[in-house]
Amino acid sequence: MQQQTPPEAFDLAGMVADLNSLLRLKTTVIGIKMFARVEEMTAIPKIRRPSAVHTTDQIVSMASRLGWTVGITGEDLVGAQCRAVIGLAPQDEKFLAGENYVGVWHGTAEDARKRQEALDVVPFGRYQAMAVSPLTSGRLNPPDICLVYATPGQMIILINGLQYTGYKKFEWGVVGETACADSWGRALKTGEPSLSLPCFAERRYGGVPDEEMLMALQPAHLAKAIVGMKQLAKNGLRYPIAPYGIQADVRAGMGVSYAKK
Repeated sequence: MQQQTPPEAFDLAGMVADLNSLLRLKTTVIGIKMFARVEEMTAIPKIRRPSAVHTTDQIVSMASRLGWTVGITGEDLVGAQCRAVIGLAPQDEKFLAGENYVGVWHGTAEDARKRQEALDVVPFGRYQAMAVSPLTSGRLNPPDICLVYATPGQMIILINGLQYTGYKKFEWGVVGETACADSWGRALKTGEPSLSLPCFAERRYGGVPDEEMLMALQPAHLAKAIVGMKQLAKNGLRYPIAPYGIQADVRAGMGVSYAKK
């Protein structure tokens, strides 16, 4: 029998230190890990288990806003929508119909169905549990994905870092409500860096502030972005982006910002 190679471990604390130095992040960078068996999740050191029913947004924010390590199963989540995005409930006909959203988020049953069908979700049947934890805890090493909350100015520098080498144009969409499908749903499903505008539920129940966007990406992609941002910083392209002045002669500034280093 061929022996499986264990997943690569990362210097997660070092990565977070680099991120905070490069981007001055306000919100804790966290990881998400999915588990095929509940027992694997409950074996994580110092893991908390909910005593109430929550949205996934709340669970994620327990890690990013409070610094907790939290594990859940589908029974801890409020409904099929939260469960289905992370693969803990089936994407069956009832889910796809989205009847609860008609007259709330959408004007017709057709609109609600189109939105449900547009969601990027983890296939059902692979996992039984999920855990979230600050990257610096090292309890999920490696996590399946990392979550970085950042302002638009911080986020564009992170994206520039991803694109410094091996350039590709990122094609992201906005599904609207249930935007967690654009971030952790899509990243868990495809393995690709996934940017989202956190939705009403994420902001109301997860406490995501107005100014923050969310990037979900694998730790290897985050490490690549950090390498790229460090080189950009050496080139003088760094955060915070200093305003040059809207009435100043731009030629002198461009000669500094875009000169080859």
